[in-house]
Amino acid sequence: MRRRLYFMLPDIPHARAMLDELLLARVEERHMHFCAKEGTLPADMPEANFLQQTDIIHGIGIGSIIGAVSGMIAGALLMMFPPEGMELRVAALLVAALCGAIFGSWASGMAAAAIPSSRLAPFRDAIKAGQVLLIIDLPLRRVAEIEELILQRHPEVNFGGMEPHIPVFP
Repeated sequence: MRRRLYFMLPDIPHARAMLDELLLARVEERHMHFCAKEGTLPADMPEANFLQQTDIIHGIGIGSIIGAVSGMIAGALLMMFPPEGMELRVAALLVAALCGAIFGSWASGMAAAAIPSSRLAPFRDAIKAGQVLLIIDLPLRRVAEIEELILQRHPEVNFGGMEPHIPVFP
């Protein structure tokens, strides 16, 4: 299981130095993500991707739950009041719930893709001012070690908090 740590860095040169130090500390580049003002981050630094910058994961989760419940209600109504000449079984209820979950995920995901991540909201003003946000996904056993390393070597860095768990696939 991994934990997601947030650090605010003063500028791009500090972000570059931090990237190098974390690579030397054996933190893989794929677990580091930088978020900076648009157009300022060099191409060779790992930038936060679409899934990390939007609320799409949260939207898909909520949409699938609401869609599944709506589908189950629609399936139950179909079973109680079937169309003339049709006998619907429990499979119709399950199919309606599955279709509702798929549709809810799609619709909610499309809407959430346009919404900036609520997790990054506390950092937006600092990013607009030219600071750089570093997001690191670490195994639980390395959190204290890396946090101590960063705060000892870079006193100018502000610790932005830790997420208790992160999604598996982004």
